[in-house]
Amino acid sequence: MDPLVLQAMAKWPHVPDCYGWLGLDARGRWWLRDAQAQAAGAFPQSLGNRLEHVQFQAFIGRNYAVDARGCWFFQNGPQRVFVELANTPVLWRTQADGTVLAHPQGQAQGQGSAVQACVLDEAGLLYVWDGQVLGLLHSQDMLDAAQWLEQGRWPAPEDVAWAELPQRFGFVRSPQALMAA
Repeated sequence: MDPLVLQAMAKWPHVPDCYGWLGLDARGRWWLRDAQAQAAGAFPQSLGNRLEHVQFQAFIGRNYAVDARGCWFFQNGPQRVFVELANTPVLWRTQADGTVLAHPQGQAQGQGSAVQACVLDEAGLLYVWDGQVLGLLHSQDMLDAAQWLEQGRWPAPEDVAWAELPQRFGFVRSPQALMAA
């Protein structure tokens, strides 16, 4: 995490957490969800406003983490802003050497992660597990993935239902719903 974020956490240790105000869609785009967007429905049915500011996106990526429950959050100074996930906590992009790089940044920090497992859901979406986090493979990288699967460079995909992914791979799609339960 950024040094200023760590300093703010130390200075103000008891800032309440924030739920429902930030979403990550299946294309790796951030969405700010004000009270009106939240009142209109759950994420991703009600998206809110797309976050376009490149530096702010990078700041979120550098300060993006997961708690012990599997809820992903953005550490915004002393406050944890929990993220509503449309699908998985990261979106994987393939690298020339057969590794994958996580988006948003924060997981791989510029170095590719080795593919440990591949999973297909009932819609035919391909997911990659690097031993730490499950992420959806970006649709623009399917040709690379198909070649590496055919060559045996990646493990053969296992069929898993979309609804079973969070429990099986240890993440929470809606921290807000978890807190309301």
